Amino acid sequence: MAQDFDAKTFLQTLTHKPGVYRMLDASGTVLYVGKARDLKKRVASYYGSKAHHPKTMALMNQAERVEVTVTSSEKEALLLELNLIKQHQPYYNVLLRDGKGYPFIHITTTDDYPRFSFHRGARKAPGRFLGPYPNSAAVRQTLTYVQKLFRIRQCEDSFFSNRTRPCLQHQIKRCSAPCVELISPDDYRRDVDHAIMFLEGRDNKVVDDLKARMDAASGDKDYETAAQLRDQIAAIKSLHSRQSITGEHQVDTDALAVAEHQGKWAVVSVMIKGGRVLGSRTFFPRTRAEHGAAEVMAAFISQHYLQGEVPAEILTSVAPEGRELLEETLGARRGSRVQIRSNVRGTRRGWLEMAAANASESLLMRAAGQASVSNQLQAMAEVFDLDEPPSRIECFDISHTSGEQTVASCVVFGESGAIKSDYRRFNIKDVEAGDDYAAIAQVVRRRYTRLKEGEAPLPDLILIDGGKGQLQAAAQEIDAIALDGPLLAAVAKGPERRAGKEVIHVRGAEQALRLPADSPALHLIQQIRDEAHRFAITAMRQRRGKQRRQSALEGIPGVGPKKRRELLRHFGGLQELRNASVGDLEQVAGISTKLAEQIYARFHAG
Repeated sequence: MAQDFDAKTFLQTLTHKPGVYRMLDASGTVLYVGKARDLKKRVASYYGSKAHHPKTMALMNQAERVEVTVTSSEKEALLLELNLIKQHQPYYNVLLRDGKGYPFIHITTTDDYPRFSFHRGARKAPGRFLGPYPNSAAVRQTLTYVQKLFRIRQCEDSFFSNRTRPCLQHQIKRCSAPCVELISPDDYRRDVDHAIMFLEGRDNKVVDDLKARMDAASGDKDYETAAQLRDQIAAIKSLHSRQSITGEHQVDTDALAVAEHQGKWAVVSVMIKGGRVLGSRTFFPRTRAEHGAAEVMAAFISQHYLQGEVPAEILTSVAPEGRELLEETLGARRGSRVQIRSNVRGTRRGWLEMAAANASESLLMRAAGQASVSNQLQAMAEVFDLDEPPSRIECFDISHTSGEQTVASCVVFGESGAIKSDYRRFNIKDVEAGDDYAAIAQVVRRRYTRLKEGEAPLPDLILIDGGKGQLQAAAQEIDAIALDGPLLAAVAKGPERRAGKEVIHVRGAEQALRLPADSPALHLIQQIRDEAHRFAITAMRQRRGKQRRQSALEGIPGVGPKKRRELLRHFGGLQELRNASVGDLEQVAGISTKLAEQIYARFHAG
């Protein structure tokens, strides 16, 4: 230990209160963060004569001093430990990589005709959010069920407001056409309530309500309505049986299993809501030292749930360290009791076995994929004459719609494949429409000015989707910010834009590279290039979608949903409305002269 840190003196003055301790190396880098019910006993255990675990021995060989923070309770220590791990990313801690948050279903409950839609991100919009769901596929499948069973709209408000007749979704019996008022707000709201109950797992209540309505319709000799309700009940029961929903397990439950292979860990979470298995999600925690299954499970639970949604019940393949403390802390976050259970039977045991099988399979598949990527990176080092395989590659692509809504993507690949948490998108500003050279120059300048300031590690290789012009534009910006180190190359589509015929322009090389179609290096380059293109297209569509979500009539003071529908009905469509004069607009019920002038000005500005 360093001369300025006397462990014996430090331990003599250390308190027996709960808190968090940090092990630091000679440079002050935090190597490990831990919590303790009794700081003195816990820290002293590192300096005792008892034989240590190999991980602890390696830690103590590097640690030069210890810092502590006293807390008022062990629960507070757990929360502080989580924040410090997230802040310092210590080498010897189990680290759960940040990824995309869980998706939800958003319901615009404040509308006369609420919409059900996919949502990911901050839940700030008005309305209700149901979830979370394990992945986007689970949300989209659930929304399909909602459409088929309850005919709830999923269209954007701009599309909804501009309809003058039912769309295709109504024709295929997946929407009740509230846009043209083929259903009353009260009846639609009843369908929304049933859809929410269905998503919450209260299928039996929905079926009971539908049966009562069916009997009433039959008693009134409204046999057509009774038949529709009968078919709806049958569809719900059929889905119920296919999904193996169990009535005795109605609480929200996550089943967690850990698996280890060659020092790598996987954690699989199977999500169950209302007795319905929604799907699973796999996590690969970063572990740079030897850890036990109980430690990995505890680290996952604290890092995952203390900053996310907490279910009422968590099933685990192995009991986590500090189970009671985790239950207490998670219960406080949830606002109700949380149980963490390992010894379970019946259906719960089946869920855990499902999670365990997925965890083992995910590890094997990941190991095989990493071996393939390793071979591809080695081949890439040979192609580009690098001293060693690149450990970090960044690739850029530009996407736009006829020169508008220009977006640049930056995707990142490493030794294990895509590093999606490091992906970035850039809205390109102040460049001439369609000028891809200027767009590439701008994104390269913005990206590497930030990286040079330490925002993220610099790549070993930078790929540009394009030809010599894009390569030159990027090179000029690299030189302007005096960035040394990364190799720069552009990947151009070959003759007839056929895959396998790519031409690779390398900065400083006299001749372009043309790799054989079976080259492992080319396959990785194609994969990275295609991923950059996909990410750019997605970003461009999202940007374009934001602009299109607003109807041309939205934002005009005094023109609400009802007046928008009345205007569109009166004129028959948006184009006819654009051509209307102020006098024509005044003929619509509820449109004053002043409002007509505002509407006319909106369509004829400039």
